[in-house]
Amino acid sequence: MKRMYLILFSALAVTSSKAQNKFNLLVGTYTNTCESKGIYVYEFNADSGDFKLKNSSENAVSPSYLSVSADNKFVYAVNENGNQSTVSAFSYDSKTGKIKLINKNDALGADPCHLINDSKNVIAANYSGGNIAVFKKNVDGSITEVQQLIQHEGKGPNEARQEKAHVHMVAFSPDKKFVFANDLGQDKVFIYEYNPASAHEILKLKGSVDVKKGSGPRHLTFSKDGKYVYLLQELDGTLTTFAYDKTRGLKLLLKETNIIPKDFKGANSSAAIKISPDGKFLYVSDRGDVNSITVYTILKDGSITKIEQVSTQGKGPRDFAIDPSGKFLLVGHQYTNDIIIFKRDKITGKLTYTGKKIELCSPVGLVFTKI
Repeated sequence: MKRMYLILFSALAVTSSKAQNKFNLLVGTYTNTCESKGIYVYEFNADSGDFKLKNSSENAVSPSYLSVSADNKFVYAVNENGNQSTVSAFSYDSKTGKIKLINKNDALGADPCHLINDSKNVIAANYSGGNIAVFKKNVDGSITEVQQLIQHEGKGPNEARQEKAHVHMVAFSPDKKFVFANDLGQDKVFIYEYNPASAHEILKLKGSVDVKKGSGPRHLTFSKDGKYVYLLQELDGTLTTFAYDKTRGLKLLLKETNIIPKDFKGANSSAAIKISPDGKFLYVSDRGDVNSITVYTILKDGSITKIEQVSTQGKGPRDFAIDPSGKFLLVGHQYTNDIIIFKRDKITGKLTYTGKKIELCSPVGLVFTKI
């Protein structure tokens, strides 16, 4: 009898382990360049790297970037559509992958390209509008009309790309005291005090940090311990390391490096930046003619050391995601219409192309969720 219980327990443990290594991959797409329904949900097996389509939204307009609620029941998306841009709320059933529109409201700024959410608010970065829009959440997961709109004013030395303010990302600090806003047009990172329960003054300007002129700050990420901030600048490939100050936001500049190969002659356009689940490795992608991911190891003092730079096997690696187990890294290519699956060595951080890919119209934003 005891042996039978052990066999049953072992079988259940194996089944449970396999279940835990399956996740949902949510993909936001552009819908104006090829045939796409908007948001796609795939089941991803983190043991094998296999995948299968579970569901999709119905005719959502260019839901390029996604943010999932902490309870895994709602998905929020920017609808990047010029002056007709909106922000949308969707219900989300992780088991079936069903995603259904609840409501949407005007972004009050052209071309929103990034958003975040918590239990009370949804905050969007409007790129062409050069502003930040804050929506309150309702009990049913829907969003209100914009309750606060913060307009940035200014420009940078690159006349083609920095002719005005361009807010490219908003991000919570780990302690939720601040919201950081990267302004590509002004070469600044703005720091806002975050007051989630406030009705209309949810964000209050605390200050800003200047970065190298013409560099164009795009995305940032925090180290796992919350002590450091890594900022990727789109226009010149600069990667900047800051210390995080819980009182003031960003502290002193620690180091600058560049992700572009020294002898490279073509166009570059840096894109996404992510940290591995164990907090030991930093990954950054670059588009333009580079089409690569650079891998860095993160040292105890927050500094980084380059390990390798690999081709992403496609064109336009606008975003990528590391599955929660840390075994795979998936790269979405905006122009070659696919998601390339890399095996990730958890010890060295290095990437190996598996030969597997998901064919999909213009993938832009990738997010893993639990099932």
